Amino acid sequence: MNRTRTNDRFPRTRNGSADSGRGGSRFGSSATSRSGGPSRSGGYGRRPAAVQGEFALPKTITPALPAVEGFADLDMPRALLSALGSQGVTVPFPIQAATLPNALAGRDVLGRGRTGSGKTLAFGLALLARTAGQRAEPGQPLGLILVPTRELAQQVTDALTPYARSVRLRLATVVGGMSIGRQVSALRGGAEVVVATPGRLKDLIDRGDCRLNQVSITVLDEADQMADMGFMPQVTALLDQVRPEGQRMLFSATLDRNVDLLVRRYLTDPVVHSVDPSAGAVTTMEHHVLHVHGADKHAATTHIAARDGRVIMFLDTKHAVDGLTEHLLNSGVRAAALHGGKSQPQRTRTLAQFKTGHVNVLVATNVAARGIHVDNLDLVVNVDPPTDHKDYLHRGGRTARAGESGSVVTLVTPNQRRGMTRLMASAGIVPQTTQVRSGEEALQRITGAQAPSGVPVVITAPVVERPKKRGTTSRGRRRPASATRRAPLGQSTTGAAA
Repeated sequence: MNRTRTNDRFPRTRNGSADSGRGGSRFGSSATSRSGGPSRSGGYGRRPAAVQGEFALPKTITPALPAVEGFADLDMPRALLSALGSQGVTVPFPIQAATLPNALAGRDVLGRGRTGSGKTLAFGLALLARTAGQRAEPGQPLGLILVPTRELAQQVTDALTPYARSVRLRLATVVGGMSIGRQVSALRGGAEVVVATPGRLKDLIDRGDCRLNQVSITVLDEADQMADMGFMPQVTALLDQVRPEGQRMLFSATLDRNVDLLVRRYLTDPVVHSVDPSAGAVTTMEHHVLHVHGADKHAATTHIAARDGRVIMFLDTKHAVDGLTEHLLNSGVRAAALHGGKSQPQRTRTLAQFKTGHVNVLVATNVAARGIHVDNLDLVVNVDPPTDHKDYLHRGGRTARAGESGSVVTLVTPNQRRGMTRLMASAGIVPQTTQVRSGEEALQRITGAQAPSGVPVVITAPVVERPKKRGTTSRGRRRPASATRRAPLGQSTTGAAA
C-alpha cells in the first residue's frame, strides 16, 4: 500500500479568500489572497440562496467516489482494520461510508452530520491512514485537528488513540488550562498528529515550540462553534500556515454563514456529504416543552434531578450552575458543576465522575453542549431555554447518540413561551407541550421525576486502585521513587500513542 499518497490527482491552488460580502468583515480577517491574486470563487459556480441561515452547499465538480458498505472495502492499512475490529467497530456509519473513500484519496471534504453520527472516525481514520509510515520532526506535526473546546479535544484524542497506536503514530493534545510545558515536551518528542484548540496552538507557535509548515492534512471539527466563539481570526491565521497544497476536511453538525468563509477560502472542489439537514439534526428523539410557573420551577427542576438515572441540566450562567449544584447536593442529589470557570483538571474529573455514574446530574453551561459523549444518557434538560436553535440542537445532541433513544426537556415560564415557539420553529421541531407542576404525574411520566431524599451529600473523588509496580529493574536495582511516580504522568498528559 502506498502510504505517502500525493494530491496530484486533485491539483489545487490555495491562493484565494472570502469575498467582501457577508461573512468576511464580521471577524476582522483579511480578504486578500495569500498570493496577492484576485478573490477565489471556489470553483463551483454560482450558488442559490440558502434557507434558515445556512449557506447553499457547494457543488462538487470532480465526481465523488461511491460510498462503501464495509471498512474492508477501504484502502487502509491492515493494522487500522484490525484495530477497528478490536474496538468492536464493524459497520461504518453513513457519513463514514460516504466520506472515507474520498478522504483516503486526498480529496477535500465538507461533511455535515448530526452529533453522534460518527464524524470523528470519518476524518480520523483518513488522517491516520494517510499519515501512517511517516515520522514527524520535533515540533513539526504532519496532521492537525482543530476543535473549539478542551472537552472535544480530549474526546477526539481518546477516540483516535487506539487507532493511532495500531499504526505507530503519536498524538499530542494541545489545549488551554493544562501544563504548557508538558505539551511542549509532547511536540518536541515528535507528534505526528496534533489535536488542538486554536488559542493554545497559537501560543505554542508564537513561542517557537510548534511549526505548521509540514502539516499536509488539516481537519476542522465543529467549525461553526469556532466561528461563534470568535476563533475565526485565529483559525484562518493557523490555516494560512499549513502546507498550501495539503488536504482540508471540515466537519460540523451545522453549517451556517459563519462557516462559508472557511469553505470558500480553504476547500478546493470538496466532496460534500450531508447525513441530514442540521435543522432536523435531533428529530429522532423526543422533544418536550414543559410549561411551569415561575414559583414552581425550582422545585420541578429538583424533582427531575432526583430521578433514577443520569441527566445533564443546562443553565445560562456559571453563577446559576453553581447555585443549582449546591442546592441539589443539599437536597440529596449527587450533582456536579461544569462551566468555563472551572480549571481543566476539575472539568476532566467532573466528566469522569459523570460518565462512571459517581455523579448522577451534570449541571452545566453551554461548555458541555458539544464534545461530550456519555453512553446511555437518556435525558437532557434545558432549565434555562437556549438563546437560539443551534444551541438547542447541540445541547439536545448529548442524548440519543449513535442510534440510542432519548428525550430533551425544556422548562418554560409564561414570559418565555413566545420566544420558545420561535426557537422551535427555527429548529424545525414540533415538541410535545405539557403544563406541569412538581409532584404531579405528568412530570414524573415525562422525566422520571421524584422527590429527593433531603439528606445532603458530599461528592468525593472515587478511590482508584493502582496496579502494584515492581520495585526493581531487570538487573535487580531498585527504581528511584521519583521516577516511578513520573512515568505514568508523562504518558497521560502528552496524549501520545506509542
